[in-house]
Amino acid sequence: MLTRRQVLASTSAIAATLAMPNIARAAPIHMRYAHAANEIHPGHIAALEFKKALETLVPGAIEITIFPNRQLGEDKQNLESTIAGVIDLCGCSGVQIPLVTGRQALDAYQLPFLIRDYDHFTELAMSDVGQKLLDDLEPAGIVGLQTTDIGKRHFVSATKVVKTLPDFAGLKTRILPVPLHKAIWEAVGTSPVGLPYGEVYGALETKVIDAVEINVSSMLSENLWEVGKNFTLTGHYPWHNVTAINKMVFDGLPEELQTALREAGRQSIKPTMEYTANQDATGRDELRAKGVSIYELENIDEMKTKVAPIVETWSAKDPLIAEFVKAAQSGV
Repeated sequence: MLTRRQVLASTSAIAATLAMPNIARAAPIHMRYAHAANEIHPGHIAALEFKKALETLVPGAIEITIFPNRQLGEDKQNLESTIAGVIDLCGCSGVQIPLVTGRQALDAYQLPFLIRDYDHFTELAMSDVGQKLLDDLEPAGIVGLQTTDIGKRHFVSATKVVKTLPDFAGLKTRILPVPLHKAIWEAVGTSPVGLPYGEVYGALETKVIDAVEINVSSMLSENLWEVGKNFTLTGHYPWHNVTAINKMVFDGLPEELQTALREAGRQSIKPTMEYTANQDATGRDELRAKGVSIYELENIDEMKTKVAPIVETWSAKDPLIAEFVKAAQSGV
């Protein structure tokens, strides 16, 4: 099998070869790709861009049918189904992977305030250490093909305006129930509440929770602007999304198609990131037009100080996390 460095060194040649019409092909291989996002969400764009790149690289070889909008299950279910081989591919929140597989390295992307912006995320996702994080998934039964950011996380409150660090105190805040998020939001001063993503709207509407840490894309695609009117810009970490394929399915493919899948994942990162960055910026105006008040956190450095020790704590949990942190802090 070609190494990643060989693929990168010969991308143009590979693309030209794979796309040659004179390569004899059997009937297309049909694959199902499931994710939980709405069609305007960057998670869906990641799937579309991956499919588009693959069709360009190996036209007619693999036919992917995308199932968005939780058609085949929530995020966690789609990941579990891919590991089990019930479906071929999934797009899922990277934070789900340590939760489901026990492999912690992908937590690195969500260490608070580590990744500066969307360009920095793109560089890391396409770097050697970014590839190592994807390679680390194979013992869990999946092959990682792509990592993108589907929107920097901010903070929306349904009950009060949050403009300073003390304003977070005691707010019942929905988190994904994972150790990293719990540590971060307890350090900030909230009262974290683990809750499935699909229940957030109703919980905000009924005031079962006060707030949720969220991105612009989800505010729009899930209509959370209807029940959360106070939006505070914090940008505390990305929400990374991973495209993965069942390992047995991947291993059963010819080397040519394995290479194409990996390359399609890589080629789909930049256009997805451009969409995400644009939606984050323009989506704020959409939210304002829908009656959402948007605030800057006045003492963002105080928040950074509160959560800074978590980066060191998590770096000690896995050598790949430590390597990722070093790369991010060195300006990769």
